[in-house]
Amino acid sequence: MDLITILGPTACGKTSFAVSLAQRLEAEIISADSRQVYRRMDLGTGKDLSEYLLPDGGSVPYHLIDIVEPGTKYNLYRYQQDFLEAYRKIRAVGKRVLVCGGTGLYLESIIRSYNISHVPQNPELRAELEEKNLEELTAMLAELKARAGMEMHNSTDVDSCKRAIRAIEIETHNLQKNAGERAFPTFSSFNIGLSIDRETRRSRISKRLRERLDQGMVEEVEGLLDEGISADDLIYYGLEYKYLTLHATGKLSRDEMFVQLETAIHQFAKRQMTWFRGMEKRGCTIHWIDALLPMEEKVELALNMIAYET
Repeated sequence: MDLITILGPTACGKTSFAVSLAQRLEAEIISADSRQVYRRMDLGTGKDLSEYLLPDGGSVPYHLIDIVEPGTKYNLYRYQQDFLEAYRKIRAVGKRVLVCGGTGLYLESIIRSYNISHVPQNPELRAELEEKNLEELTAMLAELKARAGMEMHNSTDVDSCKRAIRAIEIETHNLQKNAGERAFPTFSSFNIGLSIDRETRRSRISKRLRERLDQGMVEEVEGLLDEGISADDLIYYGLEYKYLTLHATGKLSRDEMFVQLETAIHQFAKRQMTWFRGMEKRGCTIHWIDALLPMEEKVELALNMIAYET
């Protein structure tokens, strides 16, 4: 197999499990998280970089974390390019590759070898769309996807007007041009999912949110704003950065921010699980392990599964 992939919903303990497994396999980790690519966006994206450290003072190498500046519009096309570069570097030194993350689209694009075309900005189309509200943009995007024989799976496309306009730009380009696809290599991937019951997941999410707020998540966003990164750019990243920015700019009280953000993260975790179930329906085999098992037991289960496949 070319890859071992670790996936699961937010707060299930993917990173610590991936690090423990990577240590046993002498592997390096490639992140599959759409927001951990941004530098200085640490608490809000849940990087937990300390978890890559080992008791002996060493660390498990990781890739595709802290690779672009905040304000950059990172996308799937660029992720695939960066993934291939990281994969080749790891294999060149004789290490195994372990992919870890919760961004279903990024994971599936690797596992199922999506061929993505680079879509340039369309200033004329953007000018036409900039006066429309989110409801109108959502309806337009749904119509474009229907014309292409697709459904609106990725609700983050319509988290904001900026995201919706970019999604419309991409769908319009693909319908009009239908060109520029590049061959993406096919990888054989052994996929391990960490399963966690809904109530435990919700409890962990709420506890982690409180901890990160105590650790300075609001201050992190205020620092990014002080750097000159626009509020709109931070809101574009969704979830923590959307609600923390609304709080930092005076549009939400701290209590309102907490309640709305907590709800949004719970909904996000539910969408993650919906995506993973969809991946299984689309032909991706996922071997599920109980996230609440002791770490050594989870690692041994995973190693036995991998050994059986090879």
